Amino acid sequence: MFKELLANEFVFPLMLGFVFGILCRINLLRTDYRQYPTYPHGKIIHVSLGVIASALGALAIPALLKENYTAVTFLTVAAQQFRDVRNMERTTLNEIDKQELVPRGGPYIEGIAMVFEGRNYLVMFTSLVTTSAMIFFQWWGGVIAGVIALAIASKLKSGKTLQLIVEVEKAPLRVEGKDLYVGDIYIMNVGLEESQKVISEQGMGFILIPKDANATVTIAHPGQRQAILHDVATQLGVFTDTGEPSLTPLVKRDLHTGRLGVFLLPQVKDQERAEAVIRAVPILESVFRMPQKTNAAKQEV
Repeated sequence: MFKELLANEFVFPLMLGFVFGILCRINLLRTDYRQYPTYPHGKIIHVSLGVIASALGALAIPALLKENYTAVTFLTVAAQQFRDVRNMERTTLNEIDKQELVPRGGPYIEGIAMVFEGRNYLVMFTSLVTTSAMIFFQWWGGVIAGVIALAIASKLKSGKTLQLIVEVEKAPLRVEGKDLYVGDIYIMNVGLEESQKVISEQGMGFILIPKDANATVTIAHPGQRQAILHDVATQLGVFTDTGEPSLTPLVKRDLHTGRLGVFLLPQVKDQERAEAVIRAVPILESVFRMPQKTNAAKQEV
């Protein structure tokens, strides 16, 4: 039976595609400063789904060549399964977000959920391409195609960051009466003297200057602003607790120029690290806007 299995012309292409698909999922799986997916159980879930995606991608072309069209319909079942993965991630992160001192926000969560769904499709793509190349171009074609697919998946692993669309500048914090400012941008009212003292000792300020109209609209979105606060709090901690509204990190917008004033209260006061974190904050796909690309923006009034 084992010899008959090895005699099948599609066995080795299937194995190679399956292996490259799993390698792709492992390469895309990482637990970074956001501590998601959690270790080890979150990783086990996503590796298991990656194995399923890899197997389905590897089976697609051999099934078509054998005219087994019923097997190909399993791809639609896989698509539904991966949509359920997205819903699972969204539900889990929303529950976690309720207990965060500085929450991620809805758009950030939706972006993470979208990524985990999309990565399963990348795994299917990698295994499908690898298997197809080995069937039509021998083993070396499968290996080359698999390596290229892995490179493409790695390139798509990380999206764009804020440093591409804004300039980040340090800005002094100042309190005039009971009003808190970052540079010349008003942040909020701080009435308690004790809170003002904490802000003067632990607080930091930055101003984000958009590079163009697209950036101005993108960083104006509350979801993108919340992502900045969450990433800084995750990496540098936050000097606040529940029930302390006057010690809440905040981002406010200058309505005239589109600049953002970022007020931070990190547990570890390190301006250089905070600036690096802000620059590395991902641009959320669901909030990215390109008004300069529209025809309406080009029409003369």
